[in-house]
Amino acid sequence: MGASSLLTPIPWKPKHVIRTILPHVPSCFKVSSNLEGGYKGPKPKKEWISNWVLNNDETVRSLPIYVGGVSLAVVLFNRTISGIAPVADASSSQSRADLLTLGLAVTNILTGLVWLSIRPKSVSIVNPRGVECRRICSNLPHSLVSELVWVWESVSDVTCCRSLVIVYNSDCLIQIGIAAESSTHNGEAVSVNAAKLVQGSLCQGVIKSGAQSYLANLSLYPGRSELPFLPSNTQAVILQPLGDKGVAIIGGDTIRGFTTSDQAWITLIGEKLEATLSKCSDSIPSTAHH
Repeated sequence: MGASSLLTPIPWKPKHVIRTILPHVPSCFKVSSNLEGGYKGPKPKKEWISNWVLNNDETVRSLPIYVGGVSLAVVLFNRTISGIAPVADASSSQSRADLLTLGLAVTNILTGLVWLSIRPKSVSIVNPRGVECRRICSNLPHSLVSELVWVWESVSDVTCCRSLVIVYNSDCLIQIGIAAESSTHNGEAVSVNAAKLVQGSLCQGVIKSGAQSYLANLSLYPGRSELPFLPSNTQAVILQPLGDKGVAIIGGDTIRGFTTSDQAWITLIGEKLEATLSKCSDSIPSTAHH
């Protein structure tokens, strides 16, 4: 059975938890307002120094100029009040020290000027072009559904994640967030061809290496064509292996938007999810597999 036929839209309200699934509607999940305050679990550690530098970019770039200027003024003032002859005397240790200090001060000033003249290209948040998608593979155990929902909420609340796709055993278990719109332009999201996806070079490389792959600027990677279900202007992607049977694909809205802490956080979540999937693999109904 194709993976796309196993995916069904689900009624959804953000920041909610799953209620007990009714026996006569196994593929439809209702939610209750038990997460009104948002995600309350552990969050990745903030990089205070990096954030401060980012928020005070102009000051940081100008700092060498201030340091160099103050140092230069102090040396000249000390030279003036010390009674030493204005002309440098090679035999005087004070003159040699002053010359060295002047050189360092000028170097600081030139460094500051270079920092001010060379600026990286401004990176801003890009609103993904696509449609809202809420799909979960039918007939999954309730505990696994809750885990998948938790993964989405925990990642989307604390990172720049806007799209999430989880593939396991050649089945797409969840496709949630913003997805590319189908070619018919009927408001439907492009479905994930899990069998084709896992055979692609991106997923194969991640699964074989067992290590996370971070595509910080997706537009620069030819392999982006293997992810047609993501919005066309997705800026960054993380591929997180789930053992040797699956992969989580996380799309972001900012170039280089996933910090080192975010990547470590997603790795830990992937390890937890992989453990859950391993335990639930035998209890997943056969209709959820090919």
